[in-house]
Amino acid sequence: MYEVCVSRTFVAQHFLTVPNPGAEGDLHSHRYEVELRLRGESLNEFGYLVDIDDVRASLDETVTRYRDETLNDLPEFEGDNPSVERFAREFCARTLDTLDAPGVSELTVRMHEGDDAWAAFERTV
Repeated sequence: MYEVCVSRTFVAQHFLTVPNPGAEGDLHSHRYEVELRLRGESLNEFGYLVDIDDVRASLDETVTRYRDETLNDLPEFEGDNPSVERFAREFCARTLDTLDAPGVSELTVRMHEGDDAWAAFERTV
């Protein structure tokens, strides 16, 4: 199995909407680091699982969607608590919409929410 990983950092804001979230219920920022991991069984005729420049472009497009935004205000989080787990899932879906990668069979988004915590969302393609 081959694997390619590309990462980016950006800042976005949110506030948690669960009962008694404490300080996390107030609007605050996180410096997110997102890792996009692509896996597949075979390489194309050029020896690539996927062109890393294409991955970078797709990742940059998704980061632009969320950079400096308040997650709670975005339609994909309407009515949902904008947890880092949900953010990883939404980030994955949006990135897949912009990435042409026929050799990729699995994709994982690992979303770091600061220096000591992360969540991941993994799916088959």
